[in-house]
Amino acid sequence: MSDSDAPLPDSAAIENLPVSLDRWPSPATDPQVQWSEKYIAGCESLLGKAVCRRLGIYRLPAGFVLTVIIPVYNEAETVVAALDRLLATGLPMEILMVNDGSVDSSGTLLDTLAQRANVRVIHHPRNQGKGAAIRTGLQAATGDCIVIQDADLEYDPEDFRLLLQPLLDDEADVVYGTRYAHSDRQVSPLWHQQVNAMITGLANCAIGLKLSDIETCYKVARRTTWQAIAPRLKENRFGFEIEATAYFARQRLRFAERHIRYHHRWYDEGKKIGWKDGVRALWCILIYGFLRRG
Repeated sequence: MSDSDAPLPDSAAIENLPVSLDRWPSPATDPQVQWSEKYIAGCESLLGKAVCRRLGIYRLPAGFVLTVIIPVYNEAETVVAALDRLLATGLPMEILMVNDGSVDSSGTLLDTLAQRANVRVIHHPRNQGKGAAIRTGLQAATGDCIVIQDADLEYDPEDFRLLLQPLLDDEADVVYGTRYAHSDRQVSPLWHQQVNAMITGLANCAIGLKLSDIETCYKVARRTTWQAIAPRLKENRFGFEIEATAYFARQRLRFAERHIRYHHRWYDEGKKIGWKDGVRALWCILIYGFLRRG
């Protein structure tokens, strides 16, 4: 009899599993449940450890905290939803929201959000750029690992569980979320994907890696790894992506990539990166990659 012809377990067999389904707490009412020992043990009983591993179901180290740095510039329309998405993951987090000189109502809104548990807000008196906001967050971070989260809704923090897994299993030192190395995603505009592929390809040649998406927002590493390169970071805008990657690579760290979901937004929705940032990225590839300065 093949595996496909094997009879399914009856209800009595399911009831006799080590963790009964009808006694499971629900992640729908408490997001932290999905990281509890009882929930994970139940999943492993029903699905097996191999399947759970593929699904990103695993135990967090005792006392683990993930620092999430959120640069915010004129994101009043989306920042609340972005924070709600983070909290829905159930992960133990330290959330650092850096208001980078917003001129809309973002600053006032963030001060309100700072009343929530584990949320801290830092204000820049003037706009300095995403890279500068990230540097501020790195200086204030205290968690075990650090990830960057945009304040819009392009990225889904539910993917954190897959990004953290190689770090916690000690299979990687830096994990990048890739938007383009798989087909289960929203299709981006042709020009956007081609420009990203060109920048990523040139950066790979200059830095000596084979990444599929160097411009991804989701870059995850241990706090000690991030703070080791933090004093050298100088790029104030999106050149940070090339600069940080180059400094990581020089430390001969183990890189990994994981598939992430991505919902492209348009300029009339608040997208900020432009052609000047593309030119700056090429300059950063030359300086931090080919010439290895900085």
